[in-house]
Amino acid sequence: MNKTSLIIQREYLTRVRNKTFVVTTILMPFLFALLIFGPAYLSMRDKENLNIAVIDNSGYFKNNLENSNGVTFSFPSDVDTTNYAIKGYSAVLIIPKTVGNAGNNYVLRSKKTLSIGSKGTIESKINGAIENKLLQDAGIQKSQLDSIHNQSQDATLSTIEEGDNNSTKESNQFLAYGIGMGSGFLIYLTMLIYGMMVMRGIMEEKTSRIAEVIISSVKPFQLMMGKIIGIGAVGITQFLIWIMLVVFIMLGVHLFASPETLHQVQTMQQNGGMMAGGNMQASQGAQWIYSIQHTVGTINWPFLMGCFLFYFLGGYVFYAALFAAVGSVVDDVQNSQSLTMPITMPIIFSFIIVANAVNNPDSNLAFWGSLIPFSSPMVMMARIAYGVPGTVPYWQLFLSMLLLIGGFIFTTWLAGKIYRTGILLYGKKTTWGQMMKWAFRKG
Repeated sequence: MNKTSLIIQREYLTRVRNKTFVVTTILMPFLFALLIFGPAYLSMRDKENLNIAVIDNSGYFKNNLENSNGVTFSFPSDVDTTNYAIKGYSAVLIIPKTVGNAGNNYVLRSKKTLSIGSKGTIESKINGAIENKLLQDAGIQKSQLDSIHNQSQDATLSTIEEGDNNSTKESNQFLAYGIGMGSGFLIYLTMLIYGMMVMRGIMEEKTSRIAEVIISSVKPFQLMMGKIIGIGAVGITQFLIWIMLVVFIMLGVHLFASPETLHQVQTMQQNGGMMAGGNMQASQGAQWIYSIQHTVGTINWPFLMGCFLFYFLGGYVFYAALFAAVGSVVDDVQNSQSLTMPITMPIIFSFIIVANAVNNPDSNLAFWGSLIPFSSPMVMMARIAYGVPGTVPYWQLFLSMLLLIGGFIFTTWLAGKIYRTGILLYGKKTTWGQMMKWAFRKG
């Protein structure tokens, strides 16, 4: 056991002291933020802006076709299908003479294909204008329609989850979606990146013949487990650093906020999000801080982090053992590609199931995906974010954990049997069939 701990220490310190580890640990949170918020920012910045000329043969749409963000409707009298581009318009919309009849064809002509979002926006505006016309024909005036519409958009829905013993707590679907998708994505990256790291580390030692020297004093299984645990500890260190960064950022918000703002936040917390007596209006900064604290407070973070740590470690060991087995039987990366495909495909397919689970955590696909060890590390975290025992009963959680424990015990045993033979095998192309024979042969 002492020899295994020395290998763990060597693998851990070698990678933690590496400049690459420091750079990736610092930059990775910013990269995640860029991946999450970057596409949204670019889509808003580069959103298609359309100036559409409308040829209204019905004479009705001029006062009822409303503009929207990115789409502007104009009603020029000197524009037709031949000169709209010269006049500076992106497209021309042709309205038929009769409005609201089934089978009417509303034609939009443009020099280029419009995006799906722009086409949907234009269709929505046309349908809204038609609906207004039909209501006005029924005797309802536009001023009444606008008043009714404004009053009907004032509803705010708060969702309350009922627990045992008549207990209740507020739930937040958007936060659950983000946590489920984020944690699933982190485990997905972990199993791929660190699994590949284990495989390459074993391949390098095998190619350089260092492995022959090491296993002269250390059992092959001890060497394999030392590399798996050591590299896994590197991943845990990174996650702990990221958690500390998040905590420091949250504390920094309070340090930079003014005493008046913090007092307003405290008042809102004591009065359910309202200022005392309802006569005062909290500042925008106080509302922003309160909103974040209130939203974050709906999640049981210690329980969630405990589950994340378990599934991170379980999923990592489950797949790292298989990557280690592949690394022990190949001499270079090119030869490893065909052997790693059966390992990487379940990981990729599991992340696809995560996309389904965060939208429908009670689906059959999400249920079975959260139990099968090949996919449970990612899929169960996507379901746990929606609540335990509300969405995920305790029996499902415990069964998933037991199956994952059994799964990584099996893959570790399997990899150990393969590793013992493969680490000393050179110059021979190995298949999974041969590896299975090594694993299940007697002796």
